[in-house]
Amino acid sequence: MPTVDEAASAAGQPAKAPDGGAGERRRVPTVDEAASAAGHPAKAQAPATDTPQQPPARPGIPMTKPPRAGHGQDPAPPATGHGQDPAPRSTEHPPAPRPGDAAYGAADGKGGPTPPKTRKNPGGGLLMGRPFGVPVYVAPSWFLVAALITWVFGGQLDRVLPELGATRYLVSLFFAVAFYASVLVHELAHTVAALRFKLPVRRIQLQFFGGVSEIEKESETPGREFILAFVGPLLSLVLAGVFYAGMRAVEPGTVPGVLLAGLMISNLIVAAFNLLPGLPLDGGRMLRAVVWKITGKPMSGTIAAAWVGRALAISVLIGLPLLNQSGALGGEPQDIGGMDTVTDALLAAILAAIIWTGAGNSLRMARLREHLPELRARTLTRRAVPVESHTPLSEALRRANDAGARALVIVDPDGDPMAVVREAAIVSVPQHRRPWVAVSGLAQDITEGMRISAELAGEELLDTLRATPATEYLVVEDSGEIYGVLSAADVERAFVKAMARPS
Repeated sequence: MPTVDEAASAAGQPAKAPDGGAGERRRVPTVDEAASAAGHPAKAQAPATDTPQQPPARPGIPMTKPPRAGHGQDPAPPATGHGQDPAPRSTEHPPAPRPGDAAYGAADGKGGPTPPKTRKNPGGGLLMGRPFGVPVYVAPSWFLVAALITWVFGGQLDRVLPELGATRYLVSLFFAVAFYASVLVHELAHTVAALRFKLPVRRIQLQFFGGVSEIEKESETPGREFILAFVGPLLSLVLAGVFYAGMRAVEPGTVPGVLLAGLMISNLIVAAFNLLPGLPLDGGRMLRAVVWKITGKPMSGTIAAAWVGRALAISVLIGLPLLNQSGALGGEPQDIGGMDTVTDALLAAILAAIIWTGAGNSLRMARLREHLPELRARTLTRRAVPVESHTPLSEALRRANDAGARALVIVDPDGDPMAVVREAAIVSVPQHRRPWVAVSGLAQDITEGMRISAELAGEELLDTLRATPATEYLVVEDSGEIYGVLSAADVERAFVKAMARPS
């Protein structure tokens, strides 16, 4: 690789050197759970010697900015999806899904990876409350569905209770709210079970096709996985029984009777749909747990449940319109053609696409989880050369190139690390100005969260970097000695590479 000075000369950068400061903040792929940054005191090594603690030598600091995977985002995950809300959370590319999340939902079976970009206080809509300390959000898409339910159910009420007149839409709106309250109970069942197993829950979100509980870590055993998936449909069945008992206690043909009947049927549908044995539905999670228990391999369970989920998606795409046309679902037989047929086909296509996508996302998350332990701070760290703050950039780069290092750490007179020189700032300084620019003007002060242990790996590494977003981190040994500098860009590239690697 050419030296830094040669590349800068070829680049012809403008003569103005960037000023110092905090530098750009950068997120890395992560599982969003509570993880404190590991702080280790550090001592400087001699600038040009190869010590056993240093990472393998690499030829010089890069001349140009390396390609950044998902700059400014968390290429992550996610989350595997557990059971509900068929509208899957989207994943961005190249950012990868977060590996540790498990999403349990209600209504129609959503799952799949969570989007890579996350926040410590996740939003996603209107905050409704914090039962059990978990925030509950209503997504804007819910209002669209509530309006649709109000319109459709209002038309049915007009046939059953024509004397209501325009008041039927108020009754229909009450039904829509009560139905999603049932979905919330379904989600709270997943949440309570997760908290019981000491699995952190980020939030509950009610959205277009139902809801989802975002559980931040995977279950440790197949038994717990089965219980986490099963409690949601179980609570929906219990609610259906409660509404049935209430329906028997009121007079048929009245507003309370019709509402209770509608809520009973809707909760039965929620339970039945989520018990279908394919990812990303709750039934798919239960199937995964069973195969996991039999084989002893969670990946085998995921593969089996994901392919059953894809078969289920095809069955929904073909079978749902045929069942509606035949009258097998309780309606009148329909002739092929017309608006009803188009509506049935569109609904089937949406559900099938959601199930198929969720199953594929679950497979990708399982593959990532297999490769995640390969992300190790020790192997991704760049060799670093300690320099004092007044050192000219040209001299610092000469020392780095002589040592085969790719990073610079500013130390005080006692050898304690103070700041990390930002790679992007180095590249921006043209060659002819480097003898006159001190490294202190290109550095980012080391905060406690930017000092990480060389022993970190996998989810622990990602979570530690997530706690303090930055472009570079100081990596230290347990003894406190400087090991090198870890670039967020290197972690992101390794993360995306792990996602693309076959199992």
